[in-house]
Amino acid sequence: MKTTIMEYENLVLNKKPITNNVGFDANELNPKLLDFQDRIVRWALRLGRAAVFADCGMGKTLMQLVIAEACAMQTGKPSLILTPLMVAPQTVKEAAKFGIDGVAFAQTSAQIPAGTPVVVANYERVKEFDPPMFGCVCLDESSILKSFSGTTKRLLIETFNETPYRFCFTATPAPNDHTELGNHSEFLGVMDSHQMLARWFINDTMQAGNYRLKGHGESDFWEWVCGWAVSIRKPSDVGGSDVGFDMPEIEFIERRVVADHDQSDGKLFSSGTPSAAEIAKVARQTLDARVAEAAQIVAENPGVPIAIWCNLNEESSACLAAIDGAVEVRGDQKDATKEGNIRAFQDGAARVMVTKPKMCGFGLNWQHCHICIFLGLSYSYEAMYQAVRRHHRFGQKNAVKAYIVTSDIEDGVLRRVQEKQEAHETMSAAMVENTRKFVLGGSCHADASPFGEFAEISGNGWRIVNGDCVKGVSREMDNSVGYTIFSPPFANLYIYSSSLADMGNCESDVEYYRQFGFLAKELLRVTKPGRLCSIHCKDLPMYMNRDGASGLRDFPGETVRVMQECGWVFHSRVTIWKDPVIEMQRTKSHGLLHKQVCMDSTFSRQGMADYLLTFRKWEEGELDPVTRGEDVRFGGAEYYGDDVPTAFKDQPGYARTISIRTWQRYASPVWMDIRQTEVLNPRKGTGAEDEKHICPLQLDVIDRGIELWSNPGDLVLSPFTGIGSEGYCAVKAGRRFLGFELKESYFRQAALNIKNAEASQLELAL
Repeated sequence: MKTTIMEYENLVLNKKPITNNVGFDANELNPKLLDFQDRIVRWALRLGRAAVFADCGMGKTLMQLVIAEACAMQTGKPSLILTPLMVAPQTVKEAAKFGIDGVAFAQTSAQIPAGTPVVVANYERVKEFDPPMFGCVCLDESSILKSFSGTTKRLLIETFNETPYRFCFTATPAPNDHTELGNHSEFLGVMDSHQMLARWFINDTMQAGNYRLKGHGESDFWEWVCGWAVSIRKPSDVGGSDVGFDMPEIEFIERRVVADHDQSDGKLFSSGTPSAAEIAKVARQTLDARVAEAAQIVAENPGVPIAIWCNLNEESSACLAAIDGAVEVRGDQKDATKEGNIRAFQDGAARVMVTKPKMCGFGLNWQHCHICIFLGLSYSYEAMYQAVRRHHRFGQKNAVKAYIVTSDIEDGVLRRVQEKQEAHETMSAAMVENTRKFVLGGSCHADASPFGEFAEISGNGWRIVNGDCVKGVSREMDNSVGYTIFSPPFANLYIYSSSLADMGNCESDVEYYRQFGFLAKELLRVTKPGRLCSIHCKDLPMYMNRDGASGLRDFPGETVRVMQECGWVFHSRVTIWKDPVIEMQRTKSHGLLHKQVCMDSTFSRQGMADYLLTFRKWEEGELDPVTRGEDVRFGGAEYYGDDVPTAFKDQPGYARTISIRTWQRYASPVWMDIRQTEVLNPRKGTGAEDEKHICPLQLDVIDRGIELWSNPGDLVLSPFTGIGSEGYCAVKAGRRFLGFELKESYFRQAALNIKNAEASQLELAL
C-alpha cells in the first residue's frame, strides 16, 4: 500500500506544467542592445522557445534580429523572420542600421543567397519556403496567431513544429483576450491551446463555448505564462532604466457627423449598437460627411504628416480625391506600389497616408507622424490599438492627436471599444506584474502541500477531513464503510482550486482517470463485502473552439470502465431527468435552440440528463446485508404527490402499500421527480477568488441512495465532500459519516452544514 501511495504522490506532483529549456547560453551579443534588451535576449535564447510581448518602441526588431543571428551561428542554418507585408523592408533596413550583416529579404527558398544567416519574408509567402532548412523561426507581430482555430495559426504551427528554435514578438498577444496566449504557447510547443483552456479557464455557463480565467487559478496561470513569455511596457519592468523612454501625451478627439436614421426596419431611433454590417452601412451613408471632416482636419494642421485610417475602399478612394498630395495603400495594389507609397510617406514626399489598419497597422514605425484620423470605428479594439501605436510610441517627439470621426448613431461602438481598452490595460498590467514576480524575482508559486493539511472537524458520529481524498481514504480501515456516494469533479469540466491534487485540475481525461483510479482502488478496499458505491455524473460537452468539434463525451461510460478495471462490479444505472429548457436558458447551446430544428436539425440534440452509477464490491467475506421489514416504509421517506385520503391511511396494510409504491419509485430506471433546486446553498462556501460550486448534488438523490443501500448506523463515505451535502443527508438519516474535502473554504462550510443537520436531529429526539 505504501508503494501505491508513493506512486500516487508522484503522479500528482508531476501534474505541474514545466517549461523545458531547449536553448543555449549566448556569449557576446550585439553591443547596440540596451541592458534590458540584452537581458531579455539572453533569457529567450536560454529557453530556445519564448515570446517577447514588448510595447511599441521597446526594440523588438533589434531583439529578434540578434536572436535570429545567434541561432544561425548556433545551428549552422539560416534563421527565418516572418513579418507583415509592409514590415519586411523596414526590418532589413534596421538590420543594416544596427550593424547586423547578411540579413536578406526573400520570397522563396530559391531566392536566399548562399551563406545568408538571417532571412526576412512575408507571412503571405510562408508556403514558398522549405522549413527543414531553417534552425530558427521568429514571428514578428505574432498576434497573427490570434484566431483560435484559424487557418493561418494552423499553417504556422504545422509548418514549424519541427523547427528547433521558435520565438514570438508582439506588443501584445491579445489586447483583450487571455485565451490568445494559448495560441502562442501552442506555436512554441509549450502546451496545446486546448489543454490551456481545460486547465485554467472555465466555460461561462451563460454562454456555451465562452471561456474566462478562473479566479483561483490566476496566480498559477501567470506563473506558467512567465515560464515562456516576458511582458514589458517600459525598461524598468525588467530592471532597466526608463531614461529616454518617456511616452508622449496622447489626446483622443471625437468629431461627430450626423447620420440619416434609416427607419426601414420600423425603428424611429437607432439602438446605438449597430452590427458589423450596419456599421458599414452607416459608413456609406455618411461617407461624404466623414471625408469632408477628415479634409477639414488636414487643413487645420498644415505642413504636418497625417495618417488617415479607414475601413472601406470607398472611404480610401474618396479621401484620395478630396485631399491634395495624399497617397493610399490598399489590398488590390501591387506590392511594389504599396511599398513605394509607404516609402513616400516615411520620407516626406507624401504628407498624407490613407490606409486600413489591417494593411499598415502592424510593425511600421511612423514616429514622424503625430496626427492620425480614424474615419469611423469597428468593434476591433486591436485594430485601433495597433494603428495608434504606429505613432504613439517611444521615440515620438510630439504629443499625439488621434481624431475619431464617428456618427451620432455609433455611440455603442465607441463604448465597446473603450471597454476592450480597459480589459487590455488590466491584462497588460497583470502580465507585467507577473513578469516582475516570476521572471525577475525568480519567485515561484509553490504548492508546498498539494495534499492539504488533514485537519479534522468532528461531531456525534461524523467527521470531515481537510485533505486529499486518496491519501485520506488510504488511512482508513479495511471493510469499514457501509456505503459511498459522491459527485466527482467531472474530469476537467469543473476545477475548484489550483491545487495539483484537485482531480479536476488535469490537462486531459487520461490524466484524470489515472488519478481517479487510485481512489477507486482505495474505496474498494475500505468498503464492506457486498456493499455499494454510487457516483453521480453526466455526459460532458465538447466545444468547437477547445475540442475541435461540438458534441458529447461519454464520461459515465469511462467511469464505469475505470471502476471495473479497479475491481468493482457495475450494479445499476439511474437516469435523473433534467429540464432541457433550463439547460438551454443557462448555456444557450445551439443544439437545444428551437431555431436549430428549423435551420438544420442534424445539430439538434436532447438535454443532458444526470446519472447515478452504482457499483458493488463483489468478493468473499462476511456480508452485512441492508434489511428492513416488509411493512416498513423506507426511513419514513415521503412519497411526493401521494394524495391518499386520511381515512385510508388508518386501514390495515396501508404501510405495506406505501412501501411497495416507494420501492417502485426507487426501482424505476428513470427518476423523474428529483427536485433540481433542492441543494445546500453553494455560495456560502466560496471565497473572493473561488468559482461557484457549480454542481452540488441534489439532496433527493443522496437521500434515496442512503435509504436504499445503507442501514441506520452505517458509515457513509464521500471522498469529495464539497459543502457537505452527503454528510448533511447521512446525519439526518441516522448514519455515521466520513468526508474528505481538499478546499478549505468548502471544508469549513461543510462542517457548519453537518452541524446544522446534527442539531435538527437532536431537536427531533427531544
